[in-house]
Formats: sequence, structure tokens, C-alpha cells
Amino acid sequence: MSKRIITINRMYGSNGRIIGKALAEEMGIGFYDRELIDLASSKKQVPLSQFAEVDEKRPSPWGFPIDSELQIGVDRYPIPMNDVLFGIQREIILSLSDKEDCVIVGRCANNILTDHALKVFIYAPFEDRVQTVMKRLDREEKSARKLVKRMDKERRAYFEFFTDQKWLDMGQYDLCIDSSKFSLEEIVKILKEAATKK
Repeated sequence: MSKRIITINRMYGSNGRIIGKALAEEMGIGFYDRELIDLASSKKQVPLSQFAEVDEKRPSPWGFPIDSELQIGVDRYPIPMNDVLFGIQREIILSLSDKEDCVIVGRCANNILTDHALKVFIYAPFEDRVQTVMKRLDREEKSARKLVKRMDKERRAYFEFFTDQKWLDMGQYDLCIDSSKFSLEEIVKILKEAATKK
């Protein structure tokens, strides 16, 4: 396992995806975020919309629809589509780590790859993230605040459900960066240097 892999977990509105994409471009390596849903959809011939609906969300405790034969386990018990997608994305992440250098955003990749990646967490103060979301999505402040809170809650629940780790436990990451304190170029430079030394 000699590939250079950088995993990025991120708070919503901290620009983790933008940073990851810029880093991958700077290093000339692969980039995977929503691309993992496309790969999972192609691999299992499941409509992209079904996977997109449950991506980075924990299963509902109140039941769920059965939309695919993939949701029937070996013991004939139904499996939430969230679990199906997580399992497929896990396989893809492990496969990618064997065959190419890449940046992987979200999807518990830091936990899946354990010691085989530079594990990064991107965060920023709540107010900065609200402002980012207002500009990026052209939302009113009240709507942006609700969205940031909801997305952070969903990401935390997803991560903690599938890993049994605390999303904000900074001890599981190699590097944690407040994206409000540095420019995009500075963060990319820091991460590129860290990835080279890992």
C-alpha cells in the first residue's frame, strides 16, 4: 500500500470539497467525492438517484423502502439502502487505495483506510460557514443557518453510525485545519507538503 491517499472529512461550509479538488489538481492525482456515488451506481446498476438520496446519511430507525434486490441480505432480512451504499463505497475506496494516488472526501474514508492515508479534517467557525453557504447557494441568512446545522448533524450521525467513532474527535486525524484562517492556496500547500512526508 504505497499509494498517496489523502482523506478529507469536513464541516459543512468549510470548503472541504473545494480544498480537496484543488489539492488533487495541484498534485495531479484522482479526486473522489460525489464521484463515488457514480461509481457505486455503475458497479451495481442501481439508479444514481436512489444512491444520491441516501449518500452520507445514516439509516432511518423508522423503516425504509426496499427498492433493490441488493437490500435483501443473505439471511433474507432487509437492509437499508444507506448500508448497501456504504458497503459498496467501502469496497471502491479500498480498491482505489490499491491502484492510484487520490484525494477522497467524506464517506468515512479516514476510518476505512486507517493507517494508509493522510487523514485531514477541515473546519471553520459556524458564522464563517454560514456566510460561505449564503454566498455559494445564494441563500438568506436564516436558511443558511438551518442548512449548516442540518448538514453537520447528518454528517455527524452518518460518521458515528458507521464507524463507532466521534466525528469531532480530532485525535483520529493527522491534520486539522481551520479553513477561515488560511487562503485556499496556503491550505493546498500545507496539505501537499504533509502528503509528501506521510
